[in-house]
Amino acid sequence: MRSSTSRSRTIAVTALALGLLVAGPAAYAAGAASADRSDRPANVASGPYDSTGSSGGSGSSEGDSGSGSSSGGGEHDHAGHTGSGSSGSGSSGSGSSGSGDGSGDSAGAGAGGGSADQGSGSAGDEPDAGDGEKKGAPSALDILAVDCSGSRLTAHDGFQKAPRCVSTAFGEVADADRSPSLLITQAPTTVRPGESFRLTVSTRNLVRDRFLPAAQGGYYAEASLLDGQGLQRGHFHTACRILPDPGEAPDSSPDPLFFQATEDGGGGARPDSVTIDVPGVEQAGELQCSSWAGDGSHRTPMMQRANQTPAFDSVRIEVG
Repeated sequence: MRSSTSRSRTIAVTALALGLLVAGPAAYAAGAASADRSDRPANVASGPYDSTGSSGGSGSSEGDSGSGSSSGGGEHDHAGHTGSGSSGSGSSGSGSSGSGDGSGDSAGAGAGGGSADQGSGSAGDEPDAGDGEKKGAPSALDILAVDCSGSRLTAHDGFQKAPRCVSTAFGEVADADRSPSLLITQAPTTVRPGESFRLTVSTRNLVRDRFLPAAQGGYYAEASLLDGQGLQRGHFHTACRILPDPGEAPDSSPDPLFFQATEDGGGGARPDSVTIDVPGVEQAGELQCSSWAGDGSHRTPMMQRANQTPAFDSVRIEVG
C-alpha cells in the first residue's frame, strides 16, 4: 500500500515539473512583450512597422504644423531636389512640416534634410521617407556660408569693388503678390546710327524713392527695405550695349553705351510708365537695351519664391 502511494506521488511531482518547464518560459516571454509595448514612449518604435501595422516613424506629433508628408507635385526646386522637406529644432517632436505645395519654395524646400532627428516627420529606414526624396538621397541643403566670417576676401566697403565679401543683410522681402515687376512696353526695332530714341518702361509694386549713389559708397551698403504697404523701395536701371556676337553671351565687364537710374518718387502698387530718352548710338550693330529694378542699394529685389520672374526686361534694336 505504501509502495503504491509513493509511486503515485512520484508521478504527480514529475508531471508538475514538466508543466512548469513548458509553461514558464512562454508566460515570461508574453509578459516581457507586454511590458515592452506598455513602457515604450508614444514617439518611439521598435522597427519600421509596429505590431499594429502602422509606420514606426511617422513623426506625426503635436509640434507639427502640417501633416508630416509632402503634398507637392514632384516639381524640382533649384537645388535639384523634389518635395518640400521639413524644418525642425533637433527633435522629431518639435519639427514643423513644410507646405509641400510644389511651388519651388526656396525657404521650405528640403530644409529638414530628411533625418528623423531634424523633425522631418519620417523614419530614416523606410523605403519612402515621405518627403519626396528617395532613400539614401543627399541632404537637400549643404550651406557653405551665411556671412563673411570665413571668407578670405576683403570686406566690401560700399564702393564698386571686387572681389569683395558683402556682409550687408539681405533685408526685407515683399509678399509674392507685392513683388516688383517691370516691362519695356515701347521700343523701336531699328534706328539709324546717331539717332536718339525713346523707351517706355512700366513698373508695378516698385516705389521709386530710394537710391544710394554707388559712387559715394552706397553700393550693396543698405539692406532691402519695404514701405508701410509692403512694397519694395528702390529705383530701376536702364542700360544699352552693342552685342559683339548675338549668338553668344557677351562679356559683361565693359561699360554700357548708355546707363541711367530712375528714382523719380513715383511708382506704387498700380503699374505706371516712365519714358527713357536714349541718345544716339554711333556704332552699328545689334543693340541690347535692358531695364531692371533695384532696391535702394542697387540689388535686384528679392522674391518670396524661387520660381518668380525677376523685375527685368530686354529688347533688341538694330542700329544701321
